[in-house]
Amino acid sequence: METEEKKGAPEVQQGQVSPPTSAPQLSDCAKDAQELQSACATIRAKLDNLSADTSLMNFKFKKFFVLRPGTLNQAIKDVEALVNKEEDGNVQSVWLMAEVDHWNNEKERLVLITDNTLLVFKYDFIMLLCEQIQKISLNFVDRLTHGTFNFPKRSLLKREGVGLRIDWDRLREPSFSSKWNPFSTDFPFITFTSHPVSSTNDTFASLCDLDKFREHLKAAAEKAHARNPVPGKANGVTVLNQPITIEAYVGAMSFLGNQNKLGYCMARGGVGF
Repeated sequence: METEEKKGAPEVQQGQVSPPTSAPQLSDCAKDAQELQSACATIRAKLDNLSADTSLMNFKFKKFFVLRPGTLNQAIKDVEALVNKEEDGNVQSVWLMAEVDHWNNEKERLVLITDNTLLVFKYDFIMLLCEQIQKISLNFVDRLTHGTFNFPKRSLLKREGVGLRIDWDRLREPSFSSKWNPFSTDFPFITFTSHPVSSTNDTFASLCDLDKFREHLKAAAEKAHARNPVPGKANGVTVLNQPITIEAYVGAMSFLGNQNKLGYCMARGGVGF
């Protein structure tokens, strides 16, 4: 007599493998998917950090009034209106630079190269008006020096980056009193470096390009020499690639001023200057 099967008992067929008691291992596809998910999470985290850094950088740059919409265009119109076409000739190019004076202070400048003159403008980008003009005759420019900045051995100062020094009377040495007077302008040279907003976008990168500025200035000066040579003065422009020396030793004023960008028109809390 056949034994009666218990109701509800599962039927086991011959050759059927029982399920494993341990947890199943991940397949290769599952492992790849898990690694890809982890890599994507890492990339997203890096992008979030980059976005935060970019936002901070944009915030810092937006403090410069020259970046406000329409400000630079208005400034260029204002300074071009001050060009004396009979004396200076036509405007060849416009540049946004930072001047480095003999005490290592940075000062925001608009620079125009015309047929006959190098024009350096101190322009107030807050009030939209020109405060000062310096004119340098191109046929007097006799040397361009570009390179890193250098200080005397006993100086406490330092400066990163490169600059361009323009000499128009290299045989004349500044007086002792001029060197120690922070407000003196009696120097036969002027020194420029790139404006801090040069990395903002392509437009400002072009306006602040120190190498292109040097090339344009050299070409304009050589044409001015050929067109209007100075009697008793050697014609031509010498271009040197060497360190630019700033003869300053104690620079508490320049250190504080440059760190806080006091030579630029910027928004500073509730005050802009």
